[in-house]
Amino acid sequence: MAYHKVNADQRAQGHSPYLDNDELQATALELEWDMEKELEEPGFDHFRLDSAGQHHLGNSQSPDLDLEPIQPSSSPKGRFQRLQEDPDYVSHYTRQAPKSNRCRFFQILKVFCTALILFIFGIMIGYYARKKCPSPPASQEPNNPHIYHEILKEIKAENIKQIYRDLLQFPKEDDVDVAMKILLQWSSQGLEDVRLVNYSVLLDLPGSSSNTVTLKNSSECFYPSGQQCNRETKMLHSQDLYSYAAYSAKGILEAELVDMQYGTVEDLIRIQAITNVTKKIALLKLGQLPLLYKLSLLEDAGFGGVLLYVDPCDLPKTTDLADKAFMVSLNSGGDPSTPSYASIDGSYRQNQLNLTTLLVQPISAVLAKKLISLPGHTVEKDRCIPLRMPPTGRKIINLNIQSVTTYKTISNVIGYLKGTLYPDRYVIIGSRHNGLNTLGGQEWASSTAIITAFIQALMLKVKRGWRPDWTIVFCSWGGTSFGNIGSYEWAEDLKRVLQRNVVAYISLHNPVGGNSTLHPVASPSLQQLAAESQSFNCGEKSRCPGSNVSSLQIQGDSDYFINHLGVPTMQFSYEDISTSENSAFLSEALFPLHATKTEELDPSFSLHETVAKLTGQVTLQIATEPVLPFNALDIALEVQNNLKGNFCSEVDVPRLLAVASRLRDSAELFQSDEMRPANDPKERAPVRVRMLNDVLQSLEKSFLVHRAPPGFYRNILYRLDERTSQFSVLLEALEHRKLHQSNETIQAALSEVLNSINSAQVYFKAGLDVFETTLAGKK
Repeated sequence: MAYHKVNADQRAQGHSPYLDNDELQATALELEWDMEKELEEPGFDHFRLDSAGQHHLGNSQSPDLDLEPIQPSSSPKGRFQRLQEDPDYVSHYTRQAPKSNRCRFFQILKVFCTALILFIFGIMIGYYARKKCPSPPASQEPNNPHIYHEILKEIKAENIKQIYRDLLQFPKEDDVDVAMKILLQWSSQGLEDVRLVNYSVLLDLPGSSSNTVTLKNSSECFYPSGQQCNRETKMLHSQDLYSYAAYSAKGILEAELVDMQYGTVEDLIRIQAITNVTKKIALLKLGQLPLLYKLSLLEDAGFGGVLLYVDPCDLPKTTDLADKAFMVSLNSGGDPSTPSYASIDGSYRQNQLNLTTLLVQPISAVLAKKLISLPGHTVEKDRCIPLRMPPTGRKIINLNIQSVTTYKTISNVIGYLKGTLYPDRYVIIGSRHNGLNTLGGQEWASSTAIITAFIQALMLKVKRGWRPDWTIVFCSWGGTSFGNIGSYEWAEDLKRVLQRNVVAYISLHNPVGGNSTLHPVASPSLQQLAAESQSFNCGEKSRCPGSNVSSLQIQGDSDYFINHLGVPTMQFSYEDISTSENSAFLSEALFPLHATKTEELDPSFSLHETVAKLTGQVTLQIATEPVLPFNALDIALEVQNNLKGNFCSEVDVPRLLAVASRLRDSAELFQSDEMRPANDPKERAPVRVRMLNDVLQSLEKSFLVHRAPPGFYRNILYRLDERTSQFSVLLEALEHRKLHQSNETIQAALSEVLNSINSAQVYFKAGLDVFETTLAGKK
């Protein structure tokens, strides 16, 4: 009765339990069952897990596309019935009688002996296989602390430290060479499928000499760090050579210097009221708002150039970067020559040498003080005095920028650990590497060391027979400092696949940027999981409890997944505490950071270990639990919170509030009625769980608006900083109204937000309707 057994298993794993066997047979009448084709169908995925694990990631498509056309059959029993039980079937294929009984006797004897030998041989194989083969892994119930603990205990600080130091032994090589060494590292840990993915992209690199800033009144020439130009010295310090704004306009500009402070709308209105800013050079502080947004305001106002600096008062007291210049990228994401599509062979290359008409140059705080004629000491009675240009005095500046655009190859390292139940669904964990001699120091080594240590611990468990249910994709991105180019190009290349298959993205962009506090950032649907992971890993460590989880705009390669794919995202990192309310977006500056600085921040690498275990914990929970640990209700609550406060008094939002209320009602029903399979194994019918997970992984896609100001997230669930709790696109629209005295922008932004909330409510409701229909069909 072998075919009866296949039928029963197929029903249990690939078909709805609500269909009776008679119904299956009725629908299958007049169909022929070819055994090889049947095993290729989606319902039999569980019978070919090993072969399924070898499929290429980019070729994962809907299983229905692989089905062979079903031909009509004359079997009255249908496709799933054992054909030999039909007497008519047997009679149709009865052989002619043998010519002699003797021949028939020897044939029977031959068959009997062969069967006996095979039977004895099978018993021996079964005995020794049972004796020598390891026992199957324990069943993975949701939130299984035993499985997680076994893997995470292998992540140790000394291992991360050793990997970190090994990475720093890499000489200054091209991006491809560094990526190849990371690939060999991951492969040596046992990761089966590791690939190198290269893209030829347009980069903006320093020229042969440093950019300069010259005071026309005194003819003093300065490098970006504040050092005076030395014409006799042929060799420049790398800090000055690599202190520039990638994709800035090039050339020489001589103009008056205007103090724009943080470049907010209020600052711009104040300056325009007292002077004409056309073709002048703005002295601009980083902080408060995204740099690309502030530059767009200055460009629209008519400025010709910008000098960027970081006010020392905005930095933690433990950080001294006053004499350090830095690098910034003016690229919003991806290869500028192929916007919105991948840089593959044959792609049309657009002429995008500059991404702004402004000449932009980062400078140190020391040079900023010299330009505005302030003394070096700006601290009074333990109080830091923010830099500000005196009201008297007129400064004429000569700005010389000579960076060079050229095509270079950047590489991504992509490794796959295929899942058993859902090999076509991906949990992506991303780090970054730096093969180009730009600023940013050795932060990339911390990121790569942590992901490598996690792979090492994970593969020890895999070698003993364990595998996750969902496929885990490990990524080391190249070109991050130029605008997340590696991650953008890979995601644009596989956009259609990733839109359907990516479940979550876990970021390791800058895991240890300080040593004061743990700073977790997560999508609203993952905030509860982030909080639970801290209590799981850090119950006895004083630095972990009490870390609030928020949804804030962050830097790094999670950008494409958040803003173009609507993927739930999470990141754990250690940072220094800053008392300044203007410190948001200071991470856009890439300061030089040497290896010794990292080991000074975390000499024992215990912070690295904590971030590695927290990252590993959430990755394992997402990749092993039957139902995705996403919280639908938290999204609805986040939307309602973003519509509260003084914000509502300035904008008429009754429709927003009404739609948000309906969204919360639908989310509560969804969370209470449909999430039961997460807690009750008896309700985990494969079809029901798959449908539920499909709904959960797309919860945040509805909140992607079509248009957002430069530097602002398209995903409206993320706030600009800790101080604001409203939708950032609406806040910007209110500021825009002050500048242009027009309601058109605010009306457009209100429409975008309203449609997003309504779309999410319709999506939740549609999910409920589908489940109700399924249950009704069962009854």
